[in-house]
Amino acid sequence: MTDVAAPIRVVLVDDQELVRAGFRMVLDAQPDIEVAGEAGDGLQALELLRGTRADVVLMDVRMPRMDGIEATRQVVARSGPKVVILTTFDLDEYAFAAIKAGAGGFLLKDAGPAQLIEAIKAVHSGDAVVAPSTTKRLLDRFAVHLPDAEQKAIGALESLTDRENEVLRLVARGMSNAEIAGRLFVSEATVKTHMGRILMKLGLRDRVQAVVFAYETGLVKSGQNGPSA
Repeated sequence: MTDVAAPIRVVLVDDQELVRAGFRMVLDAQPDIEVAGEAGDGLQALELLRGTRADVVLMDVRMPRMDGIEATRQVVARSGPKVVILTTFDLDEYAFAAIKAGAGGFLLKDAGPAQLIEAIKAVHSGDAVVAPSTTKRLLDRFAVHLPDAEQKAIGALESLTDRENEVLRLVARGMSNAEIAGRLFVSEATVKTHMGRILMKLGLRDRVQAVVFAYETGLVKSGQNGPSA
């Protein structure tokens, strides 16, 4: 008997019905993704998720009653489904706050269908959605407003080996595991092992938090360019 994997159950949260309809149209066409429900604001989303099994939530940022940042914080606090923030470039500061609140990543609303589907699958599998170009623009723009946490981070960073420190820098500069593996002349599996140890030592949840940590602590400075391939 063939073991067929259950479809990824996605909840759409956006105050614009037409936007939700567009996302639903894209997702309904995927055999391995199922739209489990829709909500028009954060409060409605939390209520829906109390009685609906979901794997991933696509969460808008600006909504009436409760915005996506607070809703994300509460979903994560409940150990609920993974959250992917949907934003526009003009709202990047809100996306950054939502990522710190526990989102597994973020997408611009003008992302293509393939990017949307890839992001959902990546987050569902336990990875984080970190689009290098978007991450760099966001952090370059807002890292100057982050609190100075360098002293607090000294002990944590000292727990990393030189290679782990190097991997963290490259992750923060937007490089994928494959790119890091090529850069350091190691296997992708080795990079994943290093990443797992980094997250464990620093008490971080995922790759997105690792990027935020690197910028907050000054390990990577705003305006630094990633190494060329």
